[in-house]
Amino acid sequence: MLYWLLALAAVMFGLYNVFIKASSGHINPVLGAVVLQFVAAFIGLGLLFYQRAVGAVALPSSTRGVSLAFMAGVAIGLVEILSFHVYGRGVPVSVGNPLIIGGSMIGTTGIGVILMREHMNPTQFAAVALIVIGVGLLAWGSPR
Repeated sequence: MLYWLLALAAVMFGLYNVFIKASSGHINPVLGAVVLQFVAAFIGLGLLFYQRAVGAVALPSSTRGVSLAFMAGVAIGLVEILSFHVYGRGVPVSVGNPLIIGGSMIGTTGIGVILMREHMNPTQFAAVALIVIGVGLLAWGSPR
């Protein structure tokens, strides 16, 4: 079941980027991000109401959890605005999405290992090295 959820999340994230690219020439980047976030909020609210309706007893949370979720919201809001700008300037989604995703993977891996003290085995380090090489080649080969 977990792999199906991972696959579905990957497909939805890919579609998210495709739809941002497709709409980027037709909407102001900030307005596009606001529309996107409102739709996402309404879906989340609908799921929360559904959980309550079917008997979910509690919605566990803490001040730390809410604060970190808030910070994640700030980060994704800025990513959305930047993505609209990037794609609106003509960057193909086939180049922009791998650069954004690959770059984020490199950054989050570094944060995970250095700041969060997560461990990686040699195979995982090799995989990250290949991502770095791939992102570098993709960026080098893309039009300026």
